[in-house]
Amino acid sequence: MFKHSQLQSVKAWLALPAHAELPIYARIQRAVRQLILDGAVGPGKPLPASRALAKSLGVSRDTIETAYAQLHAEGFIDRRVGSGSFVAEMTEFSPGERLSRRSALLRSQAPNLSKRGAAIFRSGGVREQLSPRPFAPGIPETRSFPLPLWQRLERQVLKETGTRALLHGDPQGAEALRRAIADYVNLERGARTHADRVLVLTSSQQAVALCATMLLEPGDRIFIEDPAYYGARKAFDAAGLECAPLPVDDQGILVEQLLADQRGAKAVFLTPSHQFPTGATLALDRRLSLIEWAAKHQAWIIEDDYDSEFHYAGKPTACVQGLDPHDRTIYIGTFTKSLFPGLRVGYAVLPRQLVAPMTVARSLLDGHTASITQLTLARFMEGGHFGAHVRAMRGVYAERLEILTGLVRTQLSAFVEPRVPVGGLQMPCVLTIDLPERAAIDAAERVGVELLGLSALHASGHGEAGFLMGFAAYAPGEIEVAVKRLARAFRTLKSS
Repeated sequence: MFKHSQLQSVKAWLALPAHAELPIYARIQRAVRQLILDGAVGPGKPLPASRALAKSLGVSRDTIETAYAQLHAEGFIDRRVGSGSFVAEMTEFSPGERLSRRSALLRSQAPNLSKRGAAIFRSGGVREQLSPRPFAPGIPETRSFPLPLWQRLERQVLKETGTRALLHGDPQGAEALRRAIADYVNLERGARTHADRVLVLTSSQQAVALCATMLLEPGDRIFIEDPAYYGARKAFDAAGLECAPLPVDDQGILVEQLLADQRGAKAVFLTPSHQFPTGATLALDRRLSLIEWAAKHQAWIIEDDYDSEFHYAGKPTACVQGLDPHDRTIYIGTFTKSLFPGLRVGYAVLPRQLVAPMTVARSLLDGHTASITQLTLARFMEGGHFGAHVRAMRGVYAERLEILTGLVRTQLSAFVEPRVPVGGLQMPCVLTIDLPERAAIDAAERVGVELLGLSALHASGHGEAGFLMGFAAYAPGEIEVAVKRLARAFRTLKSS
């Protein structure tokens, strides 16, 4: 077995927030690898048996076996049938050569990055599910997307534009798409804009990163919802900003703390139409207070309207940008949730004075968004297909939310309380028994169910224990099977 200090080192490594999005086996594999690289477990020394280590860490034996298999494939350990696993001897190297090899491995693990580069690396990035499984949040239904229609529109674009579509595009975005986006947000979201104020990007994450870089200096203070979308918080942290948390209630952020601020915050980031992850809608009086605060202090409001298309009880609230007469609001939208993640098209509606600098900055990042994709999307919107698809999906998602809510209340009532949202693609659930959130998430993963913990979305990391359950991408039968698996996993965990 590992010594107590070695086991504690592995557990501490697993608990780091930057590693939370890695699969469990990968976290264990990297923690053991680090022990080997640090010399804490020397050449030829035995590793704990997979069953014993699994018990110590509270994971399945298969998870440990997968971690050991990866270490063996990388040459860090030897596996001997009937004897166990041992740190590789590497006897073909002299002591000096062995030290040199270890130093090279260490350098590969700890590159000489800039402060900002190191901050980005430590954040762990934003890890999306390549093959999503219930209940990964924020993922739309893609199996029913009208792909033949999309392909037909793309062929029309290529026939009409020919090889022009193969050349570089406008960094600000194709005019046809900017016009379609402006028309859409004006009509459906109550915005006030024109095509010349729309910047087409690859994602809302790129828009957030641009705002952090272009509008704020390292050390500047920015207010951010608490809890908040992890991708935004990571982008602001990586830019060296001081993120000041604003608590959220059932009417959105509590603006009193912001209004009383004496330290000169330069911006506020919020998801007012459908707060992530609570689902709250920001009350009108608070919106107006924010707008006046931004005008008075010449600060910026960064409004992320990530999934407002999907509202299941009445009409969604108009965006803050449309209420702002002072032009201090940057409105961010994306087609990742409303259409499909592989589209890679987002946008920002900018105050007029920011259009030129933001477009120049974007040209330095990735030049422009693919022209064929932009022109096809523009035609999809102009032909009314976007609105039709959103309306159809709104009905599908409302049904799936109802099914999930019913199953959670019948199958998981002993463990969680659902907080049924009025919109969006995921439902928060709060743990109602004395069960560690991490243990619940790991138990779910062992039975093939994906959950996103709630507490890590709080600035302190100590918010309400629970998780998000995405429902949009999963058929009713898939939802039922996954909930029953989750119920069995929780019962097993509770009794152990």
